[in-house]
Amino acid sequence: MSEGLHRNFTRVVKLAEAAGLPEVSIGTSYGAPALLVKDKSFARMKDGETLVVMCSLEEKEMLLELDPQLYFETDHYKGWPAMLVRLSTIDDRSLTGRLVAAWRQKAPKRLAAKFAR
Repeated sequence: MSEGLHRNFTRVVKLAEAAGLPEVSIGTSYGAPALLVKDKSFARMKDGETLVVMCSLEEKEMLLELDPQLYFETDHYKGWPAMLVRLSTIDDRSLTGRLVAAWRQKAPKRLAAKFAR
């Protein structure tokens, strides 16, 4: 794992832990380091500087328009409920919000209902 990838994934893991997201594990998705809830990936590294987070298509459209400096997509992600996040640009508070939203997207409904935030 490259230094940038390791550093940025460590940041993502620490923020997920600090948010208190239940039943999160570290694994891989498409060969990249990822955060999983009940074996479903909700965030994974695309490269050393970019995180893929799950989100609804409506939320994705809004965020891409609202802040294209932070959020973007490539042709590969068009039409998919995931967007790309520039880790060098996003602050910890905003990234934590993205992680919580992505976790809610993939967590089973009963587990998500127990997590009040």
